[in-house]
Amino acid sequence: MKGVYVFLAEGFEEIEALATVDVLRRGGIDVKTVSIVKERTVTGAHGIPVTADLNRKEFNRLVSQGAGPEDVMIFPGGMPGTRNLAMDFDLMELMTDHYEAGGVVAAICAAPGLVVSQLPTLEGKKFTCYTGFEEAPIDKGGIHTGEPAVTDGNLITGRGPGCAIRFALEIVRKLKGAKVADEVKDGMLV
Repeated sequence: MKGVYVFLAEGFEEIEALATVDVLRRGGIDVKTVSIVKERTVTGAHGIPVTADLNRKEFNRLVSQGAGPEDVMIFPGGMPGTRNLAMDFDLMELMTDHYEAGGVVAAICAAPGLVVSQLPTLEGKKFTCYTGFEEAPIDKGGIHTGEPAVTDGNLITGRGPGCAIRFALEIVRKLKGAKVADEVKDGMLV
């Protein structure tokens, strides 16, 4: 899968998804939002409707084979959004293939617990997540840190809504380097 995409399911956490898109675009990253269903409009956990850049069918037409460190799949938390993402078998299979090919997986809040934990192994990988969602990644060998945002190789995780900007800045740092991430951070008065 080539490109940077934020996947939206009904009930996603609005702050985590939209703050991430905003920060990445400030960093010059061409990020697209993807509705995982046929409609482009997806309603967040707090009743805010968002029109995604692509619906599932449009995204599927764009997907190309292979992935590298410049390609990112981003999963916001929120309920029932995270559960809806995790129950999408084809999306989880794509995430696994993407990750194993060297692509970056970024997940925040409940998504490390419900989505990232579906990777075959997290042996020795540091991660963070929303309190109460640590068990499944730990069972896969992950090391929970409790930090606001953590990058470990091609895995980036964030703790929750209040950590969304730090999470997004970690993605910018991974893709564009520390200088760009610091410029975005300073420009936002973070």
